[in-house]
Amino acid sequence: MKYTKHILAAVAVGLTATATQVVAQSDGQSKAKAILAEPLKGEEVAILTHAPNVPPPITRKHRTKVIVNLEVTEVVKKMADGVDYTFWTFGGSVPGKFMRVREGDFVEFHLANHPSSKMPHNIDLHAVTGPGGGAAASFTAPGHESVFSFTALNPGLFVYHCATAPVGMHIANGMYGLILVEPKEGLPKVDKEFYVMQGDFYTKGKYGEAGLQPFSMEKAIREDADYVVFNGAVGSLTGDNALQATVGDTVRLFVGNGGPNLVSSFHVIGEIFDKVYTEGGITSPPNKNVQTTLVPAGGATVVEFALDTEGTFILVDHSIFRAFNKGAIGMLKATGGDKGINLKVYSGKTNDSVYQPEGGAIQSMPENIKARPAAKNKEERIARGKTTYMTICSACHQPTGLGIPFAFPPLAKSDYLNADKNRAISTVINGLVGEVVVNGKKFNSVMPKLEFSDEDVANVLTYVYSEWGNNGSEVTPDEVKAVRAKGGKAAAGGGH
Repeated sequence: MKYTKHILAAVAVGLTATATQVVAQSDGQSKAKAILAEPLKGEEVAILTHAPNVPPPITRKHRTKVIVNLEVTEVVKKMADGVDYTFWTFGGSVPGKFMRVREGDFVEFHLANHPSSKMPHNIDLHAVTGPGGGAAASFTAPGHESVFSFTALNPGLFVYHCATAPVGMHIANGMYGLILVEPKEGLPKVDKEFYVMQGDFYTKGKYGEAGLQPFSMEKAIREDADYVVFNGAVGSLTGDNALQATVGDTVRLFVGNGGPNLVSSFHVIGEIFDKVYTEGGITSPPNKNVQTTLVPAGGATVVEFALDTEGTFILVDHSIFRAFNKGAIGMLKATGGDKGINLKVYSGKTNDSVYQPEGGAIQSMPENIKARPAAKNKEERIARGKTTYMTICSACHQPTGLGIPFAFPPLAKSDYLNADKNRAISTVINGLVGEVVVNGKKFNSVMPKLEFSDEDVANVLTYVYSEWGNNGSEVTPDEVKAVRAKGGKAAAGGGH
């Protein structure tokens, strides 16, 4: 009998759980239904701002349709003194423009990709409830514009970024920014708001090496950043570019981390955060009296503090070599206030020079590294090449070798590939820029230079030639070495 009671109890628990699941499932859209039940009044075009500026707070008390117009451009800009870099941007700057909407707003998003761009781009907004955050709906070739819409269901501070393959490269080139979804009741009033976003960059040359520096995929995969900076460049928030405020001001920093790899340990030297809205959760109770807060890659936070004395307060990533040796340093200059109170709060003097970057010189111990033995035959070369292709190349050219229309050319039955083996080798080791015609269709994008060994180039090309109706050629390391010896930069496209 007691076993029967146990069985009946278990059945009752199961039925209760099932009933709970049914209620939960039937009520799964309760938040969306409640928000969408509110009337949608009017229409406005969103004000977008370059960092460190922030659009004004939202004062309306109703939902509205908000039109966001954002253009993607690929531009050469300063990374550091004497160092330039080709940034891929949302709105012409890194980070991308700051967006500000209200909880419940219906957002009509227009993403344009400038005709001069070499790559297709899209946008994944972490504020979007929907597959891909808008990425698939916004995939945009150069010279095109995509439109999609979403309802801002959740208040908070959210990252957005490009999610076009290879995703890491697009983010590493600066394609990220912040969107604030204000809660219905708004945010508490402060005197100053600023937009600060960290990113890590990977260049062929070492820190400070002059000239136009190309992106290094090899360093990015190793997470070996040459630059870790606020707002897209060394010095973007120092000297004449320092943030400005007055003693007595309450300051709110919207802090994001585009990554693509590194977590930020955000700290303001000489200040204690009165409030920290961890990971951008602006409707959750804040942490108080915080010294340093973690901002994950692809995440954000909001910090607030009052300026109780004058001076220059230093913004850093407290993974401290990044600040003093890689560029993650900024300044907030506070002036004014009662001099007597200032001196009682802190009696020392301001000295900016202590906080100047110390440079990027690297010291290392010699290492004895053994390379993997070369492939013994064509079959082994194909097997190794397949691994390399699926790991590195398939994001753009697809596992089937068919590429992506208007973006990445096909490798399957490729007349361009099969016509000239040496040209194919050169393309992999030197990259390719400009228009090419593959199987009768035009493509105008960028094939990045791949930091492959001669063995890796031979293996991956041998695999590609062995697949998808290609001519079955074998490429050897000696052939790659011979092409590499001829040197050359990224080839210009043209012909077949």
